Parts: sequence; C-alpha cells; structure tokens
Amino acid sequence: MRAAAILGPGVSPRQLAPFQKNSGISWHLGLPATSSNADAILIFGGDGTIHRHLPRLMELQLPVLIVPCGSGNDFARALNLRSVHDAHDAWEKFIQTQSNEKRIDLGVIRNDKNIRHYFCCAGGVGLDGEIARRANALPRWLRAYGGYALSLIPALANFSPIPMHIISSNSPASTRTVTVAVFANAPYYGGGMKIAPHARLDDGKLDLCIIGNLPKLTLLSLFPTIYFGRHLSIREVEYSQTPSISLQTEIPYPVYADGEYVCDTPIEVSVAPQALPVIVP
Repeated sequence: MRAAAILGPGVSPRQLAPFQKNSGISWHLGLPATSSNADAILIFGGDGTIHRHLPRLMELQLPVLIVPCGSGNDFARALNLRSVHDAHDAWEKFIQTQSNEKRIDLGVIRNDKNIRHYFCCAGGVGLDGEIARRANALPRWLRAYGGYALSLIPALANFSPIPMHIISSNSPASTRTVTVAVFANAPYYGGGMKIAPHARLDDGKLDLCIIGNLPKLTLLSLFPTIYFGRHLSIREVEYSQTPSISLQTEIPYPVYADGEYVCDTPIEVSVAPQALPVIVP
C-alpha cells in the first residue's frame, strides 16, 4: 500500500510516526501527482487545511483520512474522528480490511463569475464572516481554545444586520434583514458549534440556518445555545433543508466557508453528492 500525508500548519513529522509503523506501506509527503501514486491520503490538520486541498482531492478521488490536529476540527468531528487516537484506529482498520471507506457530499459555492469553491462543513454570510475574519487573525494556539467565541464581541460591536435576498429551491424567494445566513453540509462549525443539528454528510441536502434581526444582547444570549443545537427553538431562527440556495445582497459581502474567505456575494450554493471518499471509524 502507498500512502500520502499532508501536514498542516504547526504539525510536526513526529505526529505522523505512529501511523507509519506498518513496514508494508510506502509514504509520500504532500499530495501525490496522480491517483496512481497513492492508495490513500492522510491530512493532519483542521478544517482550513482540508478546505484548501478540496479541489485536488476531488480530482484524485482517493480515500481521505482526517487526523484532527487543527485549531478547528469540525469536519473530523462530523466524521466521528474526535481525536488522533480515533484516526489511528480508523487507519489501522483501513490497512487491514479497507472496509471503513464511505462517500460523502461536499458543498459547492459559485460566485457571479461562475467560479466554483468546494467546502466540507459550513459557510455563511453576515456576522459569521466577520467573526471568522477576526478569529483568523488570532494566534493559532488561541484560535484552538475558543477563538471563534473570543471574536464574537468585537465582531458584534460594529456589525449591522444585512438586507438579503434569499432564493431556495423549495421555498418562495424573499428579502429580509438577517444577522447571519449559514448553509451547512455538516452539523458543526466554528470549533464545535452545532449550527445545523440535522445536517448529514451524505443526504444530498444543505441545511440552511438564518438568524434574523436581533438585539445585540439577545444575540449574546443566543450564542451559547448554538453549541448544543438548542437555538432552533428561538422564533427568530429559521431552519430548513434544501438542495440549493441563492444569496444576494445590495452590496458585496464576504462569504466564508470552513473558516476561510471564499468570495463575495452574490452566490449560489449547491451540493456535490457522494463527491469525496473518506475513511471513517
């Protein structure tokens, strides 16, 4: 068997060593040139590292194992890989039986230039983007320990809700003022926030969570409930599932996905079904 390893920022080659104990596997660091150069890919990192490699992973179509070593590990969490130990156990099972591979969906964002961007977890427009921008400016070690939560208050201080035109494939078009519109392929984002508790990685749908125009103090009180998925009971929170959605704003607003800047509005978001093979526990 041949394996390729991608080491994200701050990851040491020493962290790869426990996965290399099987002498029957030849290793390559970095993405392989073609799918014939490897049988599986291991990514040591968080959501941002995975996000940056998604276009090439889509081309290679090799089984991917996520080893959660990043400041945000929401994709690994959605795959039930909650620790390096979990990833190691999944790798050992894959070596022995190759029976723990499955295919999952990816989200697809298209901007007005028809440029396609893949995402694995969730994306959003509004307050979500401003929090992500501020969190990305923090030191990596601080991002890993609540960077999203730490960035909430300064992001909220100067934020104003956004008039947004929303077109969903299974509901009438509408224009409303929103604090944030999140479209999700997986339940988690922002380092463990269960923004889309009903999302599944293989159901061919996006989960759409829209938080309306709320007073800032109310938003602060809402924030902790998102970690447990309890925000759906609040009247100003709209939640639905849809195959695709279009988001338009009066002026361009930044769109973030998997914690990374992607493009500006307007955008169309859809699902690429069964797009990526992954190794699971």
